[in-house]
Amino acid sequence: MIWLRSALYALGMLVFTPLYTFVILSSYPCGPLLRYRVIRLWSVAMLAWLRVTCGLTYRVIGAENIPAQAAVVLSKHQSAWETLAFQSIFPPQVWVLKRELLRLPFFGWALALSSPIAIDRGTSRQALKQLLDQGKDRLAQGFFVVIFPEGTRIKPGQRGKYKVGGAWLATHSGAPAVPVAHNAGEFWGRNAFLKHPGVITVSIGQPIAPAGLKADELNARVETWIENEMPHLHEK
Repeated sequence: MIWLRSALYALGMLVFTPLYTFVILSSYPCGPLLRYRVIRLWSVAMLAWLRVTCGLTYRVIGAENIPAQAAVVLSKHQSAWETLAFQSIFPPQVWVLKRELLRLPFFGWALALSSPIAIDRGTSRQALKQLLDQGKDRLAQGFFVVIFPEGTRIKPGQRGKYKVGGAWLATHSGAPAVPVAHNAGEFWGRNAFLKHPGVITVSIGQPIAPAGLKADELNARVETWIENEMPHLHEK
């Protein structure tokens, strides 16, 4: 049944995404915030379809920790699931992502209209400057900036190297850093076709004010909170 349900989910995504892409492209003349709201409806639909076909839902702990002001969200990355769900959990947001994702048919075209910070990871110094310049601009527009410090999806139980870029943006912009832990990879693994039924837990930590902190100090605090929180997700 898991194979069948996962196949139904994939079929729905394959049919709906190209069709809805034309709706997204039609929003091009609109402002960034309105375009985001149009794009977000795709993720809402995909989350609902995921619940119906695969029985996969989620719960959020610490939603009260989401600040009223625009912030830098620094999250664990295990799955494609969080790229869908965060759009329902957090206020309007932009993503720091690999530039090559924008070249994907349909998905990449829509992604390009969401005001992402598309980084060329081959040039680290230039990428850091781009992150800072564009990150400040997006924060000033009222967008949250979502960054995965580990840079890639990490299997459950494993730990990647936390890169300092997100903390650098927080300390140089004054925006609070919001650490996020979750266990989505236990239900929807990296590049996995199968989606297992269950309830994903997302835990949002208290915002960390960057004042008086160096980027590596803030990065270490974020890493410590996330990695200490991960083993306790099932207990809460």
